[in-house]
Amino acid sequence: MRNWITRAETGADIPTVHAVNAAAFDTPAEADLVDALRADPAWIDGLSVVTTDGSGTVVGHALLTRCHIGDVPALCLAPVAVLPAHQRTGAGSAAVRAALDAARERGERYVVVLGHPGYYPRFGFTRASTHGIGLTIDVPDAAVMALALDADHPLPAGTVRYPAPFGI
Repeated sequence: MRNWITRAETGADIPTVHAVNAAAFDTPAEADLVDALRADPAWIDGLSVVTTDGSGTVVGHALLTRCHIGDVPALCLAPVAVLPAHQRTGAGSAAVRAALDAARERGERYVVVLGHPGYYPRFGFTRASTHGIGLTIDVPDAAVMALALDADHPLPAGTVRYPAPFGI
């Protein structure tokens, strides 16, 4: 594990973030998702985080964007991407932690993720179904996870409504 540097994404990072996503994901549709979310009204400035190495080169990216659990505002963690040469070095984890910290600082309360069940529990995510949270699509139960950013506000129950670019 390295000590990665994280910061909020800037406009100058847009092409680099796209390149990181294109290198990290198998299909152009997956890589294009972050660009689509950036154009969507669900975008929240400051909740898109990049990880850089010591030279300032962007090697990873995490994005939180607006969704809802039922009618309750929440955030969804979009695809986390890391350049292949830097995967499994903590670059992705650093971006996720920085994004979650930024969300806490803004007073956000809830985050959901549709992702790998072996990766996200390290950040405090638990199986969403145990909280009465579901999706409108059929996915493995273990892949849908949720996190309350503030222990004083337990997760609400309901169906997750994702931003339009997710196609869910």
